[in-house]
Amino acid sequence: MRVIRTVFSNALFVALVFVAAPASRAEYVNLRSGQRLHVTGYQLVAEKYRLQLAGGFVEVPAAEVLSIDPEDMFASFPAAPPATAPFLEIVKAVAVRYHVDAELISSVIAAESNFDPKAVSKRNACGLMQLLPETAARFGVHNIFDPQENIDAGTHYLRDLLQRYNNDLVLALAAYNAGPEKVQLYGSVPPYKETVSYVRRVKKAYEKSKAQASNSASVAGTPNLLSETRAKKKSLPAAENSGPGAVNSLAGQPN
Repeated sequence: MRVIRTVFSNALFVALVFVAAPASRAEYVNLRSGQRLHVTGYQLVAEKYRLQLAGGFVEVPAAEVLSIDPEDMFASFPAAPPATAPFLEIVKAVAVRYHVDAELISSVIAAESNFDPKAVSKRNACGLMQLLPETAARFGVHNIFDPQENIDAGTHYLRDLLQRYNNDLVLALAAYNAGPEKVQLYGSVPPYKETVSYVRRVKKAYEKSKAQASNSASVAGTPNLLSETRAKKKSLPAAENSGPGAVNSLAGQPN
């Protein structure tokens, strides 16, 4: 009888673990210290979170946990064409206005919303370029879901970040994802898995779309958008996996 009770208790414990934190879904645990942990499961036990990490378990006081967010994932996106109708003309127009490559703008849109103008994140970032309401207000946006306003404000913000970080694309993208205050705090790309992954994805898509656009322009015998500006830029080494590295943004100087 005692053996049966023990087996039943163990089975109940295992069941509760799976109810508390499904193993099939990864989460991000945000701590007051600014650290962000990628976990595959968690339990709240006696005012402490027991977090399941890739290398084992760690316990954190519940008071130190700000939030637990599901892992943000978007479907894979094509690197070309740079944008899809009806946003292509908008992207081209704001690219000229703010002297930022159209391919870079499109790569950011793809990573942020996968070209869904109605996209809303868990953090209430909205629209094609996933603007937070306070950011949208700062750039005079009236309708955050309007593609024209959203892309214009997002590109304006991206241009400002490129200017702030002396056209360092890696730092500008990290700040767009995690916020300039986090880049300032760490002095480089914040060590958040989401941010590091975001910078890599945008850079990879941007570089691929630039190469494809260059090939298309060569075949057509016409110059590529902002090709003269890009040609004048000096290429620097790409970022390491765990840091910001140093690259030029290939964007022009701001107005």
